[in-house]
Amino acid sequence: MSALRTQDDTWDITESVGSTAVMVAAARAAETDKPDPLIRDPFARILVSEAGTGVWEKMLDSSLVDKVAEIDAEAAAIFEHMRGYQAVRTHFFDAYFTAAAAAGIRQVVILASGLDSRAYRLNWPTGTTVYEIDQPKVLEYKSATLAAHDATPSADRHEVAVDLRQDWPAALIAEGFDPKAPTAWLAEGLLMYLPADAQDRLFTQITELSATGSRVAAETAANHADERRQEMRERLDRVAEQLGIERNVDIQDLMYRDDARADVATWLNEHGWRATAQSCDDEMRRLNRWVEGVPLADDKQAFSQFVTAERV
Repeated sequence: MSALRTQDDTWDITESVGSTAVMVAAARAAETDKPDPLIRDPFARILVSEAGTGVWEKMLDSSLVDKVAEIDAEAAAIFEHMRGYQAVRTHFFDAYFTAAAAAGIRQVVILASGLDSRAYRLNWPTGTTVYEIDQPKVLEYKSATLAAHDATPSADRHEVAVDLRQDWPAALIAEGFDPKAPTAWLAEGLLMYLPADAQDRLFTQITELSATGSRVAAETAANHADERRQEMRERLDRVAEQLGIERNVDIQDLMYRDDARADVATWLNEHGWRATAQSCDDEMRRLNRWVEGVPLADDKQAFSQFVTAERV
């Protein structure tokens, strides 16, 4: 299992928070393979299959849910629900970037970009620059793997190899970022891995770097009840053992849970933005990715929100 987080921890694509990027890419690959996919990510399978993480590579098996169902039907529902959630989340933020580009924004920053391949797979308008911020080893793995498969970005892609707990604004500006130009920011799959004070600091820094007309989108941190979290852990451990899968990373151990965490939409509305929030469970139902019978349905704290805002 993974170690608990520390103030100065680092990782590559197989470790700690880095491995969660492989999990998300595996979910995108699974969605891409469906006959009616919400999103298409032709690079996801490549990035997962060459990562060497073992457990997440198993997610590429199209029959995995059926195998899990034979052991634990509710665990299979949770697993399918998690896949559907990742597809819906990706779809939502793809649409966010499409709208930002249509509004004339040509500067994009993806925070903790992981194995996000939007700089390669989205149809960016000419003149768009995409800045990807993440740990050096994570960015190195992605760019080297995609280059080996002759993939080229569809925008002017810049890597900003810096930990978000360090002076990332200075590193971003050094890479060519223009604070005077409207920017489309994305914090997807990030806030749950930050303490509450670090979340506030992140949005303060984004605000300081955002010209009028800039946009920001974020996935808020969900908060499972302790008993629910333990139940899910035990269930997944039993299933993994019976399938012969080594669970060397426990996602719950990587997350920060803080009852004092600010509501993202409220914080933004109070600091110079005009923000709205969309419940992810409503979005999953709208897009036909909600899984009936999933045991999380009665736990409203278990679901995140997708927040979008414009700088005013």
